[in-house]
Amino acid sequence: MKTNKFLEAATWIIVAISAFGTLSVSLMALLDPKGVMALVHTPLDNTDAYSSIRGVFGGVGITLAVVLVWVFRRDRTTAVGFLALFWGNYALCRALTIAMDGPLGDFGNQWIGIEALLAIAALVVYALRRQVKVAPRKLVIPA
Repeated sequence: MKTNKFLEAATWIIVAISAFGTLSVSLMALLDPKGVMALVHTPLDNTDAYSSIRGVFGGVGITLAVVLVWVFRRDRTTAVGFLALFWGNYALCRALTIAMDGPLGDFGNQWIGIEALLAIAALVVYALRRQVKVAPRKLVIPA
């Protein structure tokens, strides 16, 4: 019983952090694309650049946050599995950047750590939820 409460709490925490974080960056991108790119010291100098940041970080980010909440309401195990992939791919892309282009700056170093931690936490919770979910089915003996 304590394991189930722990997994439920861990699931809520990971999903809430992920949804809130994604949604906050998305809203910032919609309202202030220049501010988002200032975090990585990249100027926006034309309306196509503004449009792209609004679309990718804003529109796609909001879509991902909404889909995450929708999946979470239907299947929490699938939601944390999705987040393991989501954050894991962010961290993987940063690692690829290190390998292909050189060291990250302070922003990238901070975020590769956060993304890797969230990916590992989501993966562990996903695996534990699957284990708890699958185990009772094996104990059922047909009469």
